[in-house]
Amino acid sequence: QSQANHLAQPASTQTNPTLFLQNKDTTVQITMSTEEPDITKPEEMPKGEAKSRKDRPTNSVHIGDVDFEVEDAADIEDASWGEVLQTCCVHTPEEWGRALFGLVTVLFFLYFFLFGLELLGSGAKVMGGCTAGSLFGDDTNPIAGLMVGILATVLLQSSSTTTSIVVSLVGADAVSVKQGIYMIMGANIGTSVTNTIVAIGHLGNGDQLERAFAGATVHDMFNFLSVSVLLPVEVITGYLNALTRAMVSNADTEKGDKWEGPVKKLVSPLGKKVIIANKKVIEGVAKGDSCSDFYPIVCADNSNPTTKSCSKVGLISCDKKTGDCPAFFQADASKKDDQMAGFIIFIISIGILFVCLFAMVTMLQKMLLGTSTRIIHKATNINGYLAIVLGAGITMVVQSSSITTSALTPLVGMGVLRLEQMLPLTLGANIGTTGTAILSAFVTDGTNALRVALAHLFFNISGILIWYPVPFMRQMPLAAARQLGKATRFWRGFPLVYIIVMFLILPLALLGLSWLFTQDSKAFDTLGSCVTVLLAAILGWNLYNWRYNGGKERCLSCLAARQSRWEAIQSLPEDMEFVKARTSALAEHTGLPIDEETGDVEITDVKESEPLLAPASTPDGSMDENEEAPGEA
Repeated sequence: QSQANHLAQPASTQTNPTLFLQNKDTTVQITMSTEEPDITKPEEMPKGEAKSRKDRPTNSVHIGDVDFEVEDAADIEDASWGEVLQTCCVHTPEEWGRALFGLVTVLFFLYFFLFGLELLGSGAKVMGGCTAGSLFGDDTNPIAGLMVGILATVLLQSSSTTTSIVVSLVGADAVSVKQGIYMIMGANIGTSVTNTIVAIGHLGNGDQLERAFAGATVHDMFNFLSVSVLLPVEVITGYLNALTRAMVSNADTEKGDKWEGPVKKLVSPLGKKVIIANKKVIEGVAKGDSCSDFYPIVCADNSNPTTKSCSKVGLISCDKKTGDCPAFFQADASKKDDQMAGFIIFIISIGILFVCLFAMVTMLQKMLLGTSTRIIHKATNINGYLAIVLGAGITMVVQSSSITTSALTPLVGMGVLRLEQMLPLTLGANIGTTGTAILSAFVTDGTNALRVALAHLFFNISGILIWYPVPFMRQMPLAAARQLGKATRFWRGFPLVYIIVMFLILPLALLGLSWLFTQDSKAFDTLGSCVTVLLAAILGWNLYNWRYNGGKERCLSCLAARQSRWEAIQSLPEDMEFVKARTSALAEHTGLPIDEETGDVEITDVKESEPLLAPASTPDGSMDENEEAPGEA
């Protein structure tokens, strides 16, 4: 009746109707509003307040959300360039100051990140230079050449160094062009170990580790797939050999100066103050010399060694431009001393990489905190072929594909770059790194070195033409990388096992197996054939179990159980403190005594005749009829 009377009034005199709901004890007054709701576009919440996409009316994902997850490109609403420019360039003076401070901080740690990569390569060359040099040889076995390229690059931590050594060996006729091409293919695979090591720096965050490891291994997957197709083609047809022979038929090269990129000029001076690897030792061992031939070191003044005063140096050299010797140079050092110095530098460099990686990721996350993924996707979503050109250009400038991919891996881990954007940049880095070998070949006598360098370039171009233009083929390396990234969800130690197996155990096993077929002995050939058949049978059986016999589920459950045990061990101290606190609170509440030494609650024997709890009673003092007597409980 109240609502009817209200509606009968003129609009100007209408009031909010009131209803009264009443029972014998309570009266409830309800006032109903007749005002039209304000149906306007909800305002965006101020940056920093919303912590989840559920808190925003637009349901958009922002960097730093507690439920942050990289979306598929098809699911991201397209942003305008005006929004991108507003997010990038419209700030208050205070925000500009914070942005400038953050940029300077990121550049500072980026410089030392590159410095760590420089030390990583130098330490690896000193530590494993003799071993890597001994791997090179004119072996006609394609598998052996491929494995030598992988192992040498892993030991030297630089595909550019490996390809330059191969080019110089081919130019000196120590290695044939055919075998040099196989080694170059192996170097292409081995170069991806560096950014895989960088991805391990995200072990503390499961989400970032999954994305970073997928971003790092997409490089591996592309290289493995390219080699699996092009190695048999090269063995059967020799198309790279024939193509490069035709291209350099009228070429003429001569010795000249080596070109040094701008990044090298910025980072190398500081790196040379610490340690300088003597590449002549690696080349000499590859040509048949012994590493011991470079020892003992001969210096006229051991207390003040310089380039002029030292006529003979070992694995650690002095700076030819300044004449100074690095901090880790020791005039009376033996081969073991220099190798130990290289090992120490290698460990220190890994620490520098992880510290700088953590600092860069933390600062970039703060700078991008609250930024919508729509904006980031619009700003970074460039054409794939243009991204290949961009990756090649960056790598030519820094003269190392490892630097390019290692710097991009943290961005993938943060979710700033999607895996689909990482792939073309990686392919461009593969092309850009061939520039180092080509430049080395141009300053080497003869045309054979140039043929190997060009074979490296056309190998990468051929791989891109196979695996990138067709969308279906492009998804194969992406899908494989995603599966490897998901494996870290089950066990965070998986990246370490992956590196050890794929870049050490497997290449060494295949190198040893191929060695059996190069001994010109029927006995070794028979043994190699038997081992090959056995390994093929074991591999086939494992694949069958993995696919059809529940092997995949058992393996994943085993990894998940291992990860669960590790997490339980990590949280055990906190859990124990929580249990002790709850026990103390329980003892205080119940009045039970606590052992002062152990902190345990002392529970004394309770007589059977004494009830633990008094039976509930009614207000008049009688026992509740629903309660059991103490003896009946």
